Amino acid sequence: MRIRVRRTGGFAGIERVAEVDTGGRPDAREWHALAAQAMRDGRGMPAAGVPDGFRYELTVEDGESEPETVQCADPRLSDAQRKLITRVLKEGA
Repeated sequence: MRIRVRRTGGFAGIERVAEVDTGGRPDAREWHALAAQAMRDGRGMPAAGVPDGFRYELTVEDGESEPETVQCADPRLSDAQRKLITRVLKEGA
């Protein structure tokens, strides 16, 4: 599974993109569960944010179906979205 986070906005307006491939990782199940919850939390929700806040685009590709993308924004992130975004931006290349 590939998990991609694209962050835009903020005061400086700098875009940041990071991706994690869970293939072969010992903690892959944890990543998959977290990604699944973050995606469920983002379905059907508007990505309304605040001025100078960050906006996020989360994309998950499992290799079996079409990639799924949801959008979300600070400060209205679910716990799963916040955790996934933090981990991907920290560990992703």
